[in-house]
Amino acid sequence: MQPNEPERQGLDDERNDTGRQIRRSRSMNGAPLTRFIAASGLTNLADGIATIAWAWTASLITRDPLLIALVAIALRLPWAIFALPAGIMTDRTDRRKLILRMDVLRAAAFGVAALVLWAATPLPAPPETGLASPLAFAVLTLAALVVGAAEVFRDNAAQTMLPGLVPHARLEAANGRLWSVELTGNALVGPPLGAAMIALALSLPFAANTVFYATAALVVAGIAGNFQPGRTTERNWRAELAEGIAFLRDAPLLRLLAWLTGFWNLFFQMVMIALILHVQDNLGLSSAAYGLILAAGAVGGIAGGLLGERIVRLIGPGPAAQWMLLASVPAFIGIALAPGAVSLAIVLALFEFTGLVWNTVSVSTRQRMIPDHLLGRVNSVYRLLAWGMMPLGLLLSGLIVRGLDGMVPRETALVAPFWVAAAGILLVALAGWRALGVGFARHAGETEGP
Repeated sequence: MQPNEPERQGLDDERNDTGRQIRRSRSMNGAPLTRFIAASGLTNLADGIATIAWAWTASLITRDPLLIALVAIALRLPWAIFALPAGIMTDRTDRRKLILRMDVLRAAAFGVAALVLWAATPLPAPPETGLASPLAFAVLTLAALVVGAAEVFRDNAAQTMLPGLVPHARLEAANGRLWSVELTGNALVGPPLGAAMIALALSLPFAANTVFYATAALVVAGIAGNFQPGRTTERNWRAELAEGIAFLRDAPLLRLLAWLTGFWNLFFQMVMIALILHVQDNLGLSSAAYGLILAAGAVGGIAGGLLGERIVRLIGPGPAAQWMLLASVPAFIGIALAPGAVSLAIVLALFEFTGLVWNTVSVSTRQRMIPDHLLGRVNSVYRLLAWGMMPLGLLLSGLIVRGLDGMVPRETALVAPFWVAAAGILLVALAGWRALGVGFARHAGETEGP
């Protein structure tokens, strides 16, 4: 006798759950996770190259801080636009295939930018206001917009796919391992490599990224398994989105982490975009020196990724989140006061360490609390709050520097975003301190049960 429709759906769900459990138990050190991490390493190497390539290239076209920030805004604005659609798509499609398609799209965008920059060089001297090459700046900004949009879909799918590869009890370890590899490419190897490429040819880092993203797509294509969501709902985007929003609304700890991360990202982006002109004009450093400073920061981040699980187990997730958030205050002040490359590198290393421990807590908590069939949508709503404020931080940084330039010496105007960010994150840390402690304590009690 054939099972009826509800019974058949129940059997299918049970098989899917069993399959996911088998994949998790075999994949902590197996080929699927290794390929997944390798692909993330390649894309983050490209991201690291792009970290210096986007802003530094913009600074060779214009010296206007607001126009330079516009390129970074184009890269981050898609988080505010596409985060929710990305969540719906992630819970509808095979996550592996979505990652693959977005890597191909990023490769194409970087390829177009490389061709246009190659044709535009050598560039005239960048003016204080206006553009040395309007065409190159327009293509650079458009490419950043496309890459940023693809990143929204890719990153949401990747964070949603990881819990299907490892046991939930090992999420901190898997995330730490993944972030250590990502940081090695994103901040340790990528920025110095990108700086060296810029010194050779302005279009070279963009051409190299075309290759890296295309290679990552090939690696992802070789990951075996079906990563379709375990349970699907009716194809009604309003209902699907409402389900994700409702879950986050009814999860106070996740909602708190989303808002705190959002404000942290706002102030972090204020600092990092201001850092470009600060190291050039105030510290007199080259692109190669700037790349090495970012690489030093990555060393701290890698250590945070490797030690994050131990720190969480030692002091608990609540205290870890509290202290890592508060640590951003002296870090931002240190960036403003650092007199040279070495001191700035040390400050960034300590800062990245605390940031990765925070990520270990927040992301692992999110992946553990959200059911698989909702993970893409809840992740997207969460990241809309957590990442959607980044363009505002970039815009504020440019406006602060432009508004103060002329009223105070330029070197003072260039460090003003660091002081504003330090004051802002202090208020955020103090406002969220007690709520973090209470939220994690309640979550621990609910998890342990009576």
